[in-house]
Amino acid sequence: MRIGNCSGFYGDRFAAMREMIDGGDLDILTGDYLAELTMLILFRSKAKDPARGYATTFVRQLEDCLGMAWEQGVRIVANAGGLNPAACATAVRDLANRLGLRVNVAHVEGDDLLPRVAELRGAEGTGLRNLDTGAVLTADPLTANAYLGGWGIAAALDAGAQVVVTGRVTDAALVIGSAAHWHGWARDDWDPLAGALVTGHVLECGAQATGGNYSFFTEIPDNDYLGFPLAEVAEDGSSVITKHPGTGGAVTVGTVTAQLLYEIGPPLYLNPDVSARFDTIALEQESPDRVRISGVLGTPPPETTKVCLNLLGGFRNSMTFLLTGLDIEAKADLVKRQLASALDGVESVTWTLARTDRDDPPTNEQAVATLRVTVKDPDGKRIGRPFSSAAVEIALASYPGCTLTSPPGDATMYGVYWPALVPNDEVTQVTVLDDGTRVPIETPTDPGREPLRPGRFDFPLGSASGGDRTTTRAPLGTLVGARSGDKGGNANLGVWVESDDAYRWLARGLTVEKFKELLPETKDLQVDRHDLPNIRALNFVVHGLLGDGVAASTRQDPQAKGLGEWLRSRHVNIPVTLLEDGR
Repeated sequence: MRIGNCSGFYGDRFAAMREMIDGGDLDILTGDYLAELTMLILFRSKAKDPARGYATTFVRQLEDCLGMAWEQGVRIVANAGGLNPAACATAVRDLANRLGLRVNVAHVEGDDLLPRVAELRGAEGTGLRNLDTGAVLTADPLTANAYLGGWGIAAALDAGAQVVVTGRVTDAALVIGSAAHWHGWARDDWDPLAGALVTGHVLECGAQATGGNYSFFTEIPDNDYLGFPLAEVAEDGSSVITKHPGTGGAVTVGTVTAQLLYEIGPPLYLNPDVSARFDTIALEQESPDRVRISGVLGTPPPETTKVCLNLLGGFRNSMTFLLTGLDIEAKADLVKRQLASALDGVESVTWTLARTDRDDPPTNEQAVATLRVTVKDPDGKRIGRPFSSAAVEIALASYPGCTLTSPPGDATMYGVYWPALVPNDEVTQVTVLDDGTRVPIETPTDPGREPLRPGRFDFPLGSASGGDRTTTRAPLGTLVGARSGDKGGNANLGVWVESDDAYRWLARGLTVEKFKELLPETKDLQVDRHDLPNIRALNFVVHGLLGDGVAASTRQDPQAKGLGEWLRSRHVNIPVTLLEDGR
């Protein structure tokens, strides 16, 4: 089967759906519109209009593309239903009627656990503990959605659906359900399902698999306008990642490896349908823009289902000062003293001084540092205009050259991400067919924990680069690629290299201790390292770096997207022979 992707997030390239349908043969086109932060955005949309709460962009894309998809027999599977998949399905049917098309539309529901939060907490209130911190849930959440698997999608396609919309499913479930339908897999075909999980993980972020956000982007030809990826999925679960002919970007072992490392944890990658052994993945550059994924081993899914809850964290506001020229630290201290009375009693105050200024700067911009103050409080009015106006009012009575980047503004609501687990039998997935028929999806049962089969990769570290130990001081990224991202309040950072010798050097040298030395912001946090020698990669999970999640984080990079590039910019001693043999 040929399955493509046209969206990696809510807000991705609008034209991608048409480009994928019009660009070449496809059987199924998927779109991933959801993330933890997106659920909070959709909550706000639904609060304003109960008929909303889904990704309206998806329906607007279909206005241009539904007729083409219908004519070409391309079926569309998307999680654009968000918090209201039934309303999204209705909107698609209404659109089809306006276009004069008869389109079979189904949707998948059962992920919304908000009405059952009190029950799931339990009599003692200890249910729905925070998966990362173990804290007990005491606040009432705004949203509570289980991550469903792909069998509801498979049931919809089995019943003839041409468009399937879901609520919160795992990102890879779009591919797992589609491939399970196409190839007729059984619920316990663990290895094929695991292969589809890995393929879904590669496709889910769209152009990240074709050179987007890629460390070695300067090596990607024609990267002004990247094409979106597609996969040819075989009956055994292996696949070839590729893209439509003539589209921009590239599909290489490097671009696929980078995406495999995105937002993962340990090598056993858990999903509601299957757990995939990422330490068994084999990658091969079959030909230009064609990378084969094979060898993936799968095991039964876990006995629990992950739930994403969003809580109201309170309100936040921020103001940014530009500090120019000399005495930067003293200027910053003066601002802090002058705003102390306005900030007295505020629940949370975070000052961030970014020393982007240079000595003897040849331009005005190179003489500037930034000072940002971010405040949080349960009372939005307290940190609204009273705070931001106080910052503006000191403009003529503060440091020389005092400049702010924005006028006074009101505080905005922010959410707190809360991951939790519930037993699988607490989640009832239902596929609602075009005629209204409701098809319950069987809850996964524990078939017994089979022992993990060993991986196929025995990688002795040995000597990193032969007898010549001559090194040169250079950025780590001269040799090493990286991809990083957010997992709730945690961040992950995966690194990889292209040769066996380079991996031996990397695996021996980039210990957790060295990692913390290179990234001092992580020195007081728990950092886990997971080795993936099969793809010459290491994955680091930094616990708590992002606090209560993207919406609540006060970091300049709240999703840790740039964390990997920061690591690559740090200087280390690299064996000269590795640079001569590779980059």
